[in-house]
This record gives sequence, structure tokens and C-alpha cells, in this order.
Amino acid sequence: MIAELVSSALGLALYLNTLSADFCYDDSRAIKTNQDLLPETPWTHIFYNDFWGTLLTHSGSHKSYRPLCTLSFRLNHAIGGLNPWSYHLVNVLLHAAVTGLFTSFSKILLGDGYWTFMAGLMFASHPIHTEAVAGIVGRADVGASLFFLLSLLCYMKHCSTRGASARTWGWFLGTGLCAGCSMLWKEQGVTVLAVSAVYDVFVFHRLKMKQILPTIYKRKNLSLFLSISLLTFWGTSLLGARLYWMGNKPPSFSNSDNPAADSDSLLARTLTFFYLPTKNLWLLLCPDTLSFDWSMDAIPLLKTICDWRNLHTVAFYTGLLLLAYYGLKSPSVERECNGKFVTNGKQNANGHSCHSEVEYRNSEIKPSFPSKVENGIKNNVSQRTRLPSTENIVVLSLSLLIIPFVPATNLFFYVGFVIAERVLYIPSMGFCLLITVGARALYVKVQKRFLKSLIFYATATLIVFYGLKTAIRNGDWQNEEMLYRSGIKVNPAKAWGNLGNVLKSQSKISEAESAYRNALYYRSNMADMLYNLGLLLQENSRFAEALHYYKLAIGSRPTLASAYLNTGIILMNQGKTEEARRTFLKCSEIPDENLKDPHAHKSSVTSCLYNLGKLYHEQGHYEDALSVYKEAIQKMPRQFAPQSLYNMMGEAYMRLSKLPEAEHWYMESLRSKTDHIPAHLTYGKLLALTGRKSEAEKFFLKAIELDPTKGNCYMHYGQFLLEEARLIEAAEMAKKAAELDSTEFDVVFNAAHMLRQASLNEAAEKYYDLAAKLRPNISVI
Repeated sequence: MIAELVSSALGLALYLNTLSADFCYDDSRAIKTNQDLLPETPWTHIFYNDFWGTLLTHSGSHKSYRPLCTLSFRLNHAIGGLNPWSYHLVNVLLHAAVTGLFTSFSKILLGDGYWTFMAGLMFASHPIHTEAVAGIVGRADVGASLFFLLSLLCYMKHCSTRGASARTWGWFLGTGLCAGCSMLWKEQGVTVLAVSAVYDVFVFHRLKMKQILPTIYKRKNLSLFLSISLLTFWGTSLLGARLYWMGNKPPSFSNSDNPAADSDSLLARTLTFFYLPTKNLWLLLCPDTLSFDWSMDAIPLLKTICDWRNLHTVAFYTGLLLLAYYGLKSPSVERECNGKFVTNGKQNANGHSCHSEVEYRNSEIKPSFPSKVENGIKNNVSQRTRLPSTENIVVLSLSLLIIPFVPATNLFFYVGFVIAERVLYIPSMGFCLLITVGARALYVKVQKRFLKSLIFYATATLIVFYGLKTAIRNGDWQNEEMLYRSGIKVNPAKAWGNLGNVLKSQSKISEAESAYRNALYYRSNMADMLYNLGLLLQENSRFAEALHYYKLAIGSRPTLASAYLNTGIILMNQGKTEEARRTFLKCSEIPDENLKDPHAHKSSVTSCLYNLGKLYHEQGHYEDALSVYKEAIQKMPRQFAPQSLYNMMGEAYMRLSKLPEAEHWYMESLRSKTDHIPAHLTYGKLLALTGRKSEAEKFFLKAIELDPTKGNCYMHYGQFLLEEARLIEAAEMAKKAAELDSTEFDVVFNAAHMLRQASLNEAAEKYYDLAAKLRPNISVI
């Protein structure tokens, strides 16, 4: 247990500096804006929506079905709300647990010695894990790994008790349940069943490739055949159920997510897809350059045979084949264990019993080994107690490295990324085992004590460097600004664009604009960046430039509803009402099919309809306005805040003298947002109109209480007082309104008018003069 505890403690200690980190990158959509985490959302929605809260059968769904991970986020939200500390704590604890389980798994393969210790420490400290542990959405990979290992350990127990205990099928049931849970944390978890099959065939039974078919044909080991058949059946059932649940359709991704998948060139697709596993292995070997995102042009496509990176591809697959050949070749009789050569069951220097390899014959495949005679004493050598050979461990390590990575290779379906570091969390187990068993084999092979020490200390130094890199890399995940700055070297377009959003939120307007322009320098057709730059310019009253970038954004992505929305708002404010009307109408007709975030799209469409209704309202077309508002309500997504829409519905009904309907919608507005000031003012006006004066006054006073700095609230209350002939009070409210909103023409002019009606002519003259200065071209007398 010491190795497990120390490895877990290291995994915990290295990530303690992430507890103070904020939500970063994908955390926003998966947690902060995910409606499935809210208590008012039925928890069953988790099982019908994808990881991002989109209905799984929707054409724009990511198809990432991870309900157990989302459920863990929901529990976090129920306990700590949106405090990122608790989310990070769960991630760190899960990583520590996975590290302990991996070390325990390694002990079964390597024995209770320092090589197991090395494997556990290497996994605990590997920098490739930082995205999965420091990034909260990486919990999907960590949680899947936990149940992946539990499933594998259960199957190993099943193998060791098969034929000797009634509990063996209980262990198999645990294998299946844990595999299902692993898949429900993240899709690749189901691959544990294939790894279990590899363990059973090539490690537990030590079969060679040429022995498999004869074994099946001659039915020499029915228990093995039954176990593998059940694994196959369960894996097929899980995959079939998942495919059915997601609507029997694969997800669709944009060109920027996976450029190779979108390439028209078969050669470019083939060369790039063959090269990407090489790049992933390099990140495992030398995780010096890491990035939060490897999409777009982070890995340029391999378009010709002459690309020098093809040499890396050839070297990678050659090495892989050599390792596979080494692991599957016939073993020698002499075998090493934890650094000592042993023969025929002699005990090693660490006190562990290691035994010779006995090659299975095609005609005799047995789950235990025949007795041996050593020094005249007959010893029974059980396969269950023997440590696997180096070849066995190489085979299992390769399966752990390759099989969980297969879903990310674009072999069976295209994925929504080029490289994703968190996807390597499970494959890194195979990598750590492979490095450890390789170091052990070298340690055994060399004879000089100096070389043995060199190998041992080189492995220990690698772990130290990995740990230092992890601690440093965790610092990049402290907040979004640091994370995006760290990614500029790898993916400048994405990093600069996201950094621009952060700088804008910090009110660093010029720096944000520069960041957006840097992003567009590297990739000029990014619709999101064009839109974000347009929004920044709009908010700083640079409307002509904003319109230019909105049009570019629409040209790049014709379905970008938010760009239509803001274009229409600018045109409406410029008095170009007909052009604005056409823009809003076009936006309202855009379907949400195949869109990555249909909720955001529906929100923009609803806002477009809301503004179109306002446009009709201002033109006096109240029936048309009502029709548009009703359409907006029908298309409105769950997360849309409807209070302004309901309030405008009430306004339109009031203009049409349909007072009961108007009152209904004012009340709906206040019900959806109890502190919505416009609804307090408009409902107050309705109450005054229908003779409920005391109730009306309460709503006017409540509006002032909600925002004492808003002159418009005092203006409405002053008009009510003026109608009630409370002239002195009305005058006071008018002065207060004009003082607070001294740059608003309508407020200042109405204040002057109210003061004149109260016979306070001198004060009225003062505000008439101020109104004239605000709009010199309009006569105020």
C-alpha cells in the first residue's frame, strides 16, 4: 500500500495549486451557462442532453454523452454554486484516486518493488494530465479513467478466480458495470473491454498470435472463449445503445475544429491522420509545448509525400510494429524480475517469487503451469501468482496506449479536434508502463553497476522533471488570460481571439481590439472573431466600422444570428428602419440545424424578433408588433430572460386599449423578474389609468427604490403626481430626474414641461435652455 499512498499523495500535491484557479475555456459552456446544472432544471434532462446541455438528438449536438460527469457537476453546483474551488477539488481528488488505482494495477504486473513505485510516480506527475485535472471539463477523462481501471481490475480478478470460485462471475459483472460507468463518464471508457480481452489472451493465458485460431478451433479453453465472447457482446451492446440514444447520427464539426476531415484531398487526409498519432506520442514523450487548443492550423496539413514530417510517421509505426513483434514473440526460459535474473521459481532480491516462462503448445493450453522440479523438490507453479514477463507487459502496455486512443484517430468517425491533451489521460497509463518496463529491461540487461544506477536515476530524474513541468503548467490554468497567452505559440488565431474576449471583459479596450486584429491576421475568416471585433466597435460608438465587421462575419458564417441582431440594432438607431426590418426578418428565419450552440442561436433569434416588434411598435403598428412578440415567445429558449419581451407585449395591448391583456403581460414580466424596473413603471401607469391610484403609486415608488440613480423613474412618478394635481411634489420629481439624466433630451424636456405646468417658470426656463443645447435643431418652446 505504500507505493499507492505515496503516488496518490504526489498526484494530490502537484495539483494543489489548481484549487485557486478560475473557470477556464470550455468550463464556461459546460458549467457556467449549462442549464442542466440548475436546480430548477429536472435532473433527468442530464440523460437526454449532451455534455454541453444540447438535446442529444439535435442536429447540432456534439454527441458527447457523459451524463455521470454532468451529474457530478450538478452536485458541485448544488453544494457550492459557481465557486470554482469545489470543482477543482473534486478533480484533484479524482486524479489522486486514479493514480492510486494505477499504481495498484502496476503492482500486479511489476511486483511489489521500486519499478511499481516508478510507474505510479510517473503517472502522478506526467504533464499531459494538466488539461484533464486543472481544466474542470477534463473531469470526464479522469472519471472515465477511474472506472476504466476498476473494470480492468475486476476482470483480472475474474481471470484469476475463473474455474476455482463461484465469485468469478461476480467479478465479471463488476467488469461490465464499471465499463458502462466509464463510458457514461466519457465515450472512450468502453475500450476497457478490449483491453481486458488483450489481458486475458496475451497476458493471463500467454497465447501467441498463431495460437489463437487453433485454440478457438480445437476448443481447448472454453472458459477463455466464453469470457471473450461475453466481453464482445457487452461492448457491442453498450456501443449500440449509445448510438441509438444519440439518434443514430454522427456529430458534425466545422472546418476549424478538424481541418483534415474537411480537406478535399484524400492524400492530405490520409497523411495527416497517420501523422497525428505520432504527434500525440511526442507529447507523451516530451510534453514541453502544451496548449489549451490544437485546432485550426496548429498542426498544418501534410499535403505531399515530400513533407519531412512523414519520416516521423514512418519511424513511429516502425517502432510500434517492432514493439508488438517483441511482445508477441516466443519468450525465453530465463526471465528477469525487478532487476534480478531468476530461473524456475527462485526468489528474487526483493522477496518476490518470479518464475520461468513456459511456452504454451497449440495442443495444450492450460490456465496453470505444470509442476517443475528444482533441486530435487517438486514445486507447483500457479499462473495466478507469477508476474507477467516483460513481453506480456509490453503487449498490455501497447493495448493501453493504443486502444483507448483509437476513437480519437478519425478511423471510424471524424472527431471535433486535431489534438486534445485530455484524451491522452487513459493512454498515458500504457505509456508510463511502457517506459517503466523498458527501463527495467535495460537495468537487467546491463552488467555494470554504474550503468544500472544511471538507468535508475535517469528514470527518477524524468519523474522530477515531469513533476516540475506539471506544477509550472498548472499556473497557466489559473485564469483565462494566462491560459490564452500560453497558447499563442501553438494556436495564435484561437489564443489571440479568446484573449481579446478576456481583455474586453477587463475594459482594456485598445488591447482587446489589438488582440482581435492579431487573431484575424492569422485566420481572417473566423466569424466569431469578426463578430467580437464588431461588437467591441459598436460598444464604443464606432458604428460604421462595426457594421463592416458584422457583414464580414455574416459572409463567413451566414447562420450567425447575433451578427444579424446587432446589425439590425445599429440600422434601427440610424433611422434606416426598412433595412433594419429586413435584417431582423432574415435573422428570424435562420434554422438552428447543425449549429454547435442552438441555445445561443435561439436567444439571438428571439432578440431579433423582440427588436423587430419594437420597431413596429415605434411605427404605431401595434398588431404587427404583437404578432412578432408572440412568435418570439414561441421560439424563446429556456435560458432567455423574457421580462422585457413580456413588458412590451403589455405595452402593445395597452396601446390597443386591451387593458386586461396588458395587465396580464405586465404581471408576467414582474413574475419572471421581480425587480424589472420598466414593468413597475408601465404597470403603475396602467393602474393609474384604471383608477387604482394607491397601487400605482406603490409601483412608482418601488421602481425608485430599485434604482434611485435612474432619472426616468422619477420622471414617471412626477407625471403621475402631476396628473393627481400634486404640483409641488411633481416639480421636485422633475428636478431630480433632470439632475440625474442631464444629458437625456427627453428627460430634460419633460422636466421643463412639468415645471412650467407647476407654474415654476424660472426653473422651467433653465431646463428648456438645457434641452435646446442638447438638440439645437429642435424647437423646445
